[in-house]
Amino acid sequence: MEPEVIENTALITNDAVVLGLLAVTLGAIFWTSSRTSGGWSRFYTYVPALLLCYFVPALYNSFGIIDGNASGLYPVARDYLLPTALVLLTLSIDFKGIARLGPKAMIMFLVGTVGVMLGAVIAFVSFEVVSPQTVAGDTWRGMTTVAGSWIGGGANQAAMKEVFLVDDNLFGQFIAVDVIVANVWMAILLFLAGRAQAFDRWTGADTSAIDDMKQRIEAYQAEHARILSLPELMMILAVGLGATGLAHGLGQPTAAWIGEVAPELSRYSLTSGFFWVVVLATTIGLLLSFTRARHLEGAGASKIGSGALYLLVATIGMHMDLAALFDRPRLFALGFLWISVHAALMLGVAKLIRAPLFFMAVGSQANIGGAASAPVVASAFHPSLAPVGVLMAVLGYALGTYCAYITGLVLQALAG
Repeated sequence: MEPEVIENTALITNDAVVLGLLAVTLGAIFWTSSRTSGGWSRFYTYVPALLLCYFVPALYNSFGIIDGNASGLYPVARDYLLPTALVLLTLSIDFKGIARLGPKAMIMFLVGTVGVMLGAVIAFVSFEVVSPQTVAGDTWRGMTTVAGSWIGGGANQAAMKEVFLVDDNLFGQFIAVDVIVANVWMAILLFLAGRAQAFDRWTGADTSAIDDMKQRIEAYQAEHARILSLPELMMILAVGLGATGLAHGLGQPTAAWIGEVAPELSRYSLTSGFFWVVVLATTIGLLLSFTRARHLEGAGASKIGSGALYLLVATIGMHMDLAALFDRPRLFALGFLWISVHAALMLGVAKLIRAPLFFMAVGSQANIGGAASAPVVASAFHPSLAPVGVLMAVLGYALGTYCAYITGLVLQALAG
């Protein structure tokens, strides 16, 4: 039987045209955000440019101008632009600065994991009271896949589908909940990133270590800054894309080999090719920071990496369908209550231990979004901080299956 082909009914169906639209959109956003006076200056005082890079493509998708689900741009951006960005953003990494960030970053990450687990239980119990039909039947099984995704990533989500025998239709419904709710939360974090100073005053956080790391990076950039020449541009592309090619060349066979000799390690996402591509790209970037390749930062390596990252943000945003929020409001309400528990716990602990917004936002996104979006949120604070998001997200992959499985057992018990 021929596989069913989903018709693309969007106004623009050609990915080349969609890419051009996204590029023009990003150009317009950054051009207007660079205005130092007038209405645009006042507008961007309240709305971060990065948020618009995410939200405007979401509007295109929601109004049928493009179809994010039918487009092939996101897989390309995820597989090629993300590793390239990670390499270029880690070329000038400050290891001493990361070490000085202290334990609060890890505490907030683990609190985020607990928040996902606790949020699942509270949301399920709450809806048993206010709307029993929403969580009736095998709904709890679908929730386990979201728990796997929100603590780890796609591999953990797929693992939960197999472990708890989730029906395909139910799985599809909760994928929608996962994508919509997680994307709304990411938009909120990007919005908050533009108000980090106010948040940190509220928590009484000591941001000296983060500020010191930013200043070190900025001082290095200022000291070595120079006009980008064509040979240096080609060298930057060679390093970024070459490392990406190497990461894919080693990562995919590594994942396949582990899947053959030790398939049980899939619970740690070690059989996921994407997991190894991210890990290897970051590792290559870190190793290159000890070589003369570090000097490419002076020519603007991190700016080119940031450009690739912003294009990734746009392709993530084009999967957001705002109209889907109204299709099954109760199921989405379940998801929003779930993420609200996670958010409330993160806020409470951040206030209690006086953690900076950066630790809260990246710790949360390392759980909810994973390696594809944690560095995006981290770079909203400063491009040099993107590797912190990657490192936390990789840890989330390791914890995802275990913690989601435990959450599933609790939900199963509650469902009777």
